[in-house]
Order: sequence, then structure tokens, then C-alpha cells
Amino acid sequence: MNPILDPERGRVQITGIKAMQLQKHPQTLIKIETDVGLIGYGEAGTHGPIVRAHLEKEILPLLKGQDPLEVELHYERMTTLQHPNMPNIPTISGVDIALWDLAGKILDRPVSKLLTGRYREKVKLYTNTAPDNRSDKGACHEWVQRLKEDPHGWQIVKVGFPLGEDVQVGKPSRMLLPSEIRQIGQGFDNISEALGDAFDFIVHCHNEWDLPTAINACQVLASCQPMWIEDPLPVPYDETWKALKAASPIRVITGEKLELPRQFYSFLANDALDAIHPDIVFAGGFTGCRRIAQLAELFYIPVATHNIGSLIHTMATVHFAATVRDFVATESRIGQGVFIEEMGQHDLNITDGYIQVPDRPGLGVELVEEVLKANLAQGEPYWN
Repeated sequence: MNPILDPERGRVQITGIKAMQLQKHPQTLIKIETDVGLIGYGEAGTHGPIVRAHLEKEILPLLKGQDPLEVELHYERMTTLQHPNMPNIPTISGVDIALWDLAGKILDRPVSKLLTGRYREKVKLYTNTAPDNRSDKGACHEWVQRLKEDPHGWQIVKVGFPLGEDVQVGKPSRMLLPSEIRQIGQGFDNISEALGDAFDFIVHCHNEWDLPTAINACQVLASCQPMWIEDPLPVPYDETWKALKAASPIRVITGEKLELPRQFYSFLANDALDAIHPDIVFAGGFTGCRRIAQLAELFYIPVATHNIGSLIHTMATVHFAATVRDFVATESRIGQGVFIEEMGQHDLNITDGYIQVPDRPGLGVELVEEVLKANLAQGEPYWN
């Protein structure tokens, strides 16, 4: 029992759960309604029709009429009592986030203070970007100048592998030729030189390389000193991850496509990563990700977070990050033309690449309905 929750238990009941997907976001907003008019918002890491089907057939029958403050009990039921189908963890993640938002509103406390208290009052962000032509040093320096002028004050950037006709993502376990590895190394040398001491950077893959390619890529990137290489091998754990970490002169990280603590455990127990990178809308919401972070702490492994979602996803990640002792930084789509800042009524308070953790109840988000209605994905209902 959580003594913070106990005085309010049984006062509020869940009456409905609705969902809708916005354009430019491959994820779905969730709204939990109650008999006292309070609403909890979450975000699920999959598309609207999939989320609504799982809500209707599996999750709402479990939660309707229930006390929203029994969050961890609901998490256990959602992740274990859905038969004959496997539970859809992205949908459950969104519901869990909404339950914690609702709990914060019922108790008039921010989610991060409700969970554990905060290790920090502001959270480091990083953005996804790349020069137009990484083989051109001039283009790299122009790109860095634009970064320096960005009002968000980014200090960390994530840069993907160069994509072209011969080097593409989406080809699992693909072997790269030595000439392609050298091309990649030269491009990142140019990027590193242009960034100088003003920025740190992350090298982003998409789980596409075989082991020798990943090792060679890490070796050619070592002189650039990136923070880490992300997702260099196919998603599931096997011995190749351990072999890569042992051979790599730079940090190796993965996690955005993993679900629940059980999928992270093999990586951690086998010393196969230097850091983990869960996503709160894919890995189990606040409840699942807190357990993942606690597991990582047993192995002295730092935590960063993946985030390509909307305002709800972003602020849920910020609250989660505030509760993790060994937290590094979170990805964000803020400032990339996806109306994140326009979705909410409050300023996000971003300075020098840090976002302030809000002190308003729950996630601290009040949505702007006009922005939501104007940006529905094609064919999506408004809160259905």
C-alpha cells in the first residue's frame, strides 16, 4: 500500500477510455474518464485503430468501474490477464501513463513526486538532426551554425547513419562493405569537427547491421568520440550484443523496441550494454519503466529515453526521467514541426537544452482542443 494514495482510495471510478491519433505522430493519445469529471491523459506507442480495438475488447472490461488509484494492480492485470491473446504493451503503456496522470490530479501532486520524488528539477534533452551533406565540411559547419542559433539551446544531437542508394536502413542484419564503413567514418569525422566542443552527439542506427559491420562501425567512429552508438544490431538479445560491447571502443546502447523488464533483463544480466534506452510508450508506461530503471540500477547501467511522440509522451518522459537516479538525457521532437509546443496551454520552459519538470498535478498538461482537432490523423475520430 502507498500511504500517499490510501486516503483517496475508492472515491473515484473509471467510466470510459477513449483514444485518437494525431497526424505526424505514429502514436495515439489516450483519455481515461471518471465519474467525478477528472481526466487522465496518456500516449500509446501504436496506431489509433489498434489501440481502440485493444481498449474495447481487453482493457476497458478490466478497468471500467475500478478505482484509478490502484495503478500497479491495474498494470499487473493488464499485462497478465489478457487471454488468449498476448497483451499489447504499447496500448497498456498509454493506459498506465493516463492512470498516473489521473492519480496525480486526484491527489493534487505531480506524477514524479507521486512516484518516488525527484532526483532533478530539469531534464536534459537531445534532438535529431544532420547536415544536408556530411561529406562537405562547409555544409557541416553551416548546420552547426543553425544549431547554435536554435532557441532551445541544444547541447546534444542524435545523427543517423548516412542514407543513400547504397546505405539504407530497414535491411536487417545487413553487411556493409569496407568502403561504406570508411565513407561513414569520414562523414562523422566531418560532423565531429564541425560540432567541436559545443555539442555532444549520438550515432543512431536502426537495428540493421550484422556483428562484423557493427564492430567495424564502432572502431571507425572511435576517433569522433560519440556519446554512444544506438541500436547497431537486430533487436532481440543474443550473444552478438555481448560480443559487440566487448569489442567496441565506444558505448553501446539499445532499448527503444524492448518491452517490460523481462526483455531488458538478458541484456543487463549478460553485460551486453553500456546504457539502456527504453521508451515509456512502448515499454510499459511509468510502472513498467520504473521497474526497468530499478533493474538497470542493480547493474550500474545508466538510463536514457527514446521519444518520438507528442506533448503527452514528452511530459511523461520528463516526469519519469526526474525519478531515475542515473539518468542521462531524453530524445525529443520539440522544434521539429510537429506542433508539440502548440498542443498544451503552458510553456515548456526549455533553456540550454534542459526542460523544467512541471509542478502542476499529474503530467502538468492541459491540452488545447483546437490544436488537436486541427491535427487529427486522416480518418481518425475525435476522442472515440
